[in-house]
Amino acid sequence: MSAPTVELMDYADVISRYEPVLGMEVHVELSTATKMFCGCPTEFGAEPNTQVCPVCLGMPGSLPVVNEKAIESAIRIGLALNCSITPWGRFARKNYFYPDQPKNYQISQYDEPIATEGYLDVTLDDGSIFRVEIERAHMEEDTGKSLHVGGATGRIHGASHSLLDFNRAGVPLIEIVTKTITGAGERAPEVARAYVTALREVLRSLHVSDVKMEQGSLRCDANVSLMPIGAKEFGTRTETKNVNSLKSVEVAVRYEMRRQAAVLTAGGEIIQETRHFQEADGSTAAGRRKETAEDYRYFPEPDLEPVAPAAEWVEELRSTIPEYPWLVRARIQADWGLSDEVMRDLVNAGALDLIIATVEAGAPANEARSWWVAYLTEKAKERDIALADLPITPAQVAAVIALVEAKTVNNKVAKQVVDFVLAGEGEPAAIVEAKGLGMVSDDSALQAEVEKALAANPDIAEKIRSGKVAAAGKIVGDVMKATRGQADAARVRDLVIAACSPASPSL
Repeated sequence: MSAPTVELMDYADVISRYEPVLGMEVHVELSTATKMFCGCPTEFGAEPNTQVCPVCLGMPGSLPVVNEKAIESAIRIGLALNCSITPWGRFARKNYFYPDQPKNYQISQYDEPIATEGYLDVTLDDGSIFRVEIERAHMEEDTGKSLHVGGATGRIHGASHSLLDFNRAGVPLIEIVTKTITGAGERAPEVARAYVTALREVLRSLHVSDVKMEQGSLRCDANVSLMPIGAKEFGTRTETKNVNSLKSVEVAVRYEMRRQAAVLTAGGEIIQETRHFQEADGSTAAGRRKETAEDYRYFPEPDLEPVAPAAEWVEELRSTIPEYPWLVRARIQADWGLSDEVMRDLVNAGALDLIIATVEAGAPANEARSWWVAYLTEKAKERDIALADLPITPAQVAAVIALVEAKTVNNKVAKQVVDFVLAGEGEPAAIVEAKGLGMVSDDSALQAEVEKALAANPDIAEKIRSGKVAAAGKIVGDVMKATRGQADAARVRDLVIAACSPASPSL
């Protein structure tokens, strides 16, 4: 059965009639080694139900113990978002039932979140700044994962059965909730995308999460409502859940604005509900009626001590907050003299942070950029992985560049060294030593190879002697081949020209 057609209002008409009101909720899985309240590992992609224990499965008698690293990460996130850090707070039990929530409640925070009253200034496409105010950032644990089998959509409706994987249950989460976002007007979808984009960059720069939306490390819920132009009261909102790409955030908000406007203009009512984003056509579909805070029956978690970070610790963590990524980009672009187009390409390719780290490890900027956007990008494409997922670090790339600059290896051999690093065979200098890849720099040895090549090609030698120095390329190539590419081609060419000069003895 095909889905019913949903009426949508033209976007320009929406803006002429209604003021959009947004609220963004972003869940961030922290990249801690263990879960929020137990010692189970958090590695993504493990076999189902292999990273569980009595605590994260909610077994009777098991007791949670809070992850200190998760609290540290939560504080650093709050500080980066210009929040106040709560000096004393508690965890709470959020009561609701889902099959993938083992305890039938979630340990979260309610009236005493770790961070409150912040903001993030985001840059829109035309360079203008829009301030998004942050209401809170609070700590909680993730749920397990349900896999619905047998249906056409991957959702429970129409499925023949469901499978449960509790590996994700108990993974540390930070939920970042904005205040109501008004005043965006026709740019509301763009503001939503720009906010999640900027937030994702900040979180990545803090190294608190890998923020991989496709793996669920960062999940965005977009709350949208409309109110007639000039009205004072907000409309009823919907919450589009788990939008998993930056572009989709913008598409989902725009779609909901058009859908809600059509419903309201036709005299209908908006139902407060969760909705699911459909990647295939950019639409949203009804989920379940949305609960209120009272429905969750929050009460203080009796099995955990209050969270009371010392002021000295908070200030120590404040000193670790890095410069905002967009400010870093602006400074780097000016220092390196890059055009807007080149900078955009570096960012889109995921290369900029890697290049910056390579420069910080001692490499010249131009060389670092050349390696990452050329040879290493090619290797990433061959493996069908992101550039950052290549098994080579910026420090190792800097070490390869240093070997070339020191004339320990030439550029051709340097690529071989990189290949060996990617294959997991060790550090660049050790690879050069172990495999005998160092450059042949002994002039007497190179001279002997030059003489052999000239003797084997008397016609080429004669052309060079007659002034046709371009012919030297053939001899240089033969010498490079004889030395397995480990000679300095420029030095070999000099020796060839010198050997064929009138002052040189006849061969």
